[in-house]
Amino acid sequence: MKTLSKSGFRRGAISGLGLLLAATAAAQPVPVEPAAAQRAQDAVTKGLEYLIASQRPDGGWEIRGQTHPAITAMAAQCLIQDARYGPKHPAVERALAYLLRFKREDGGIYVEAEGMPNYHTCVAITALAATKEERFKADVEAARRFIKRIQWDEDEDKDRSDIWYGGAGYGNSKRPDLSNTQMMVEALHDSGLSKDDPAYQKALAFISRCQMLSETNDQPFARGATDGGFVYSPANGGESKAGEEIIEGRPRLRSYGSMTYAGFKSLLYANVSRDDPRVKQAFEWIKRHYSLDENPNMPGAQSREGLFYYYHVFARALSAWGEEVIVDGRGQPRRWRQELCEKLASLQRADGSWVNEEERWMEDNPVLATAYAILALQATLKP
Repeated sequence: MKTLSKSGFRRGAISGLGLLLAATAAAQPVPVEPAAAQRAQDAVTKGLEYLIASQRPDGGWEIRGQTHPAITAMAAQCLIQDARYGPKHPAVERALAYLLRFKREDGGIYVEAEGMPNYHTCVAITALAATKEERFKADVEAARRFIKRIQWDEDEDKDRSDIWYGGAGYGNSKRPDLSNTQMMVEALHDSGLSKDDPAYQKALAFISRCQMLSETNDQPFARGATDGGFVYSPANGGESKAGEEIIEGRPRLRSYGSMTYAGFKSLLYANVSRDDPRVKQAFEWIKRHYSLDENPNMPGAQSREGLFYYYHVFARALSAWGEEVIVDGRGQPRRWRQELCEKLASLQRADGSWVNEEERWMEDNPVLATAYAILALQATLKP
């Protein structure tokens, strides 16, 4: 019988391990097939060309007929994150110069008269942080301190028993909601804030009260709820933009897609364990309601409302989750990156833009819908 020397055994073992690893790698699904990836990248290229062509002379982009720092920050981020443009492209330089005209003494970046300083500042932080450039570090840090300061907490005489605690609204005098809170958490995450920062734990107190899960939500509107999805706000007895549904003969707030992915993403950005019931039940909701044809669980015609916002939070949430295949509620494996690339490419208009025929939340503005679509594709195509 032939025997192997120790070195021969090691070589054989290493060779066998290499074959095993190669076979395992080959068995893993390709996140996006080359043809679909190319089509998606072509869509991004056309979309960016649309944004360049629609930039106004003052460096901003328009919403409702007027240039605005929030929409400008989103459009600029799309360009910054593309290697063919980047932070030093002339269009980006003009956009960031325009954006920083709205920098305030308190560190925020916003239009004072509109009463939406949290929203405006959060998208500005994300755009400036995307440059990864030292020249914007002080602006990002000042803006981050501002949104932390206006988060509802002890400084506003709120403690953890208060349903507003930890949340963010449009401004520091506005009732908090999950949309603004998830934007705050995303801005903190994108700016590189440590996961140990107390702002995340404060936000989790509010986010948990937006989830239809009685196990972790102490609010009366969630009593008996096992749904795991999220609603818009726990304030004023609870609010859902999807309205109510009848469960076991009783009305209950209806969770819906955009807020559920927003809440799920926020839990992950705040470093909540995958074994935590909030994360597990949110992911179960996502599997049950998996869809790219609508903002899921929004009733009837409302299911087209906020669709591009939904695509954006869908992409960022599942990118943070890190799994390439999701088994949906019917037991079907869904390659979400591939499917989102195909869906968004199919919705692009001939001029390179995207638009939602449902005007709610201003998605009938092609710059806003295009920015959401490009940011979603960039998150999806990112390795």
